[in-house]
Amino acid sequence: MSGEEGKRRPGPRRPPPRRAAGGGRRGLRPGGAPVPGPGALGFGGYEKVKVQVRRGEPSPRPGARRAVRACGLNFADLRRRGCTSGCRAARLPRHGVRPGPGTRGEAMALGGEARASRKGKCVMVLARAGLWQEVVTVPASQTYLMPDGMSFEEAAAFLVNYITAYMILFDFGNLRPNQSVLIHMAAGGVGTAAIQLCKTVENVTIFGTASASKHDALRESGVAHPIDYRSMDYVEEVRKISPKGVDIVLDPLGGSDTTKAFNLLKPMGKLITYGVANLLTGQKKNLMAMAKTWWNQFSINALQLLHLNKAVCGYHLGYMDEEFELIGGVVAKLVSLYSQGKIKPRIDSVWPFEQVADAMRQMQEKKNIGKVILVPELPKEEPKKEDN
Repeated sequence: MSGEEGKRRPGPRRPPPRRAAGGGRRGLRPGGAPVPGPGALGFGGYEKVKVQVRRGEPSPRPGARRAVRACGLNFADLRRRGCTSGCRAARLPRHGVRPGPGTRGEAMALGGEARASRKGKCVMVLARAGLWQEVVTVPASQTYLMPDGMSFEEAAAFLVNYITAYMILFDFGNLRPNQSVLIHMAAGGVGTAAIQLCKTVENVTIFGTASASKHDALRESGVAHPIDYRSMDYVEEVRKISPKGVDIVLDPLGGSDTTKAFNLLKPMGKLITYGVANLLTGQKKNLMAMAKTWWNQFSINALQLLHLNKAVCGYHLGYMDEEFELIGGVVAKLVSLYSQGKIKPRIDSVWPFEQVADAMRQMQEKKNIGKVILVPELPKEEPKKEDN
């Protein structure tokens, strides 16, 4: 870390990445082989994900080496249990997965020489996979400078969630003043980002689904109408307050919930689907739940849309690998909003690599409010000085 960056990041410094004898690096991988091959990678429960040491240096490829300080856990990462192993949209490799985080990811990295202006700078990294390790090699096109005052954990919670929420709300949704939005999984990473972005537009009414224990936090963040999806019919609850429905629905659920979302739209309303969370029902693969979700998947043709005056959009950040200019423009807008204090990532919890199973369980059981973060290891607390 350069001297100037050390000054603007008060607090205990994290230790440098630990190396194994012979120049290895630690990372999270499914299976137990030190150097995983096709037979070592596979699907299963949380116990399959373990910290491993890989000997030698990272494989040579274009880009700069970065020391990872924090990385994000996304809901899509839970798919490594095999729940979507047959789904093309998940873009899984044939022999398993390289976590970190799933088909899209983010990490705070330090050091390297991506380009002269970024040498020794703190950057955020947007990559499809492979960031759950102490050292990564990434091209400059996948890095973005961290704004002043941003912590490592905030950086790891920033790119994927806020890019997704921004493009759904503004590029697809065309959010304007006096409109209404329904946000499913409102207490998650994308949900909290979407709430904050809605608050940057005047007089937007936000409906948010989440368990009852999270409703106070949602109200404080700006959700006018929290709805407990476990005990209430959210369609009825929305209709009670807004009989005509809403202008925009953010749908990460899939299955029958996508149909409900479409029916909740006002004329000229927009449904944006960006996930199939209903496929993930527990730690074990549930073939019955998968079949039910697939069977109930929403389907409509162009002719049917004509007289309904509604729009259906699909969003998947993992398929925008080459859209550097488009994504770069969104990141610039988001960094500006962060610097103005209008948005700020909400961190639910920070877990060391060794506790990745607990972190995944936290998200799987939907206990988190905000982003779940992984770090190579937690900083050691400095011993308190006794008063004389």
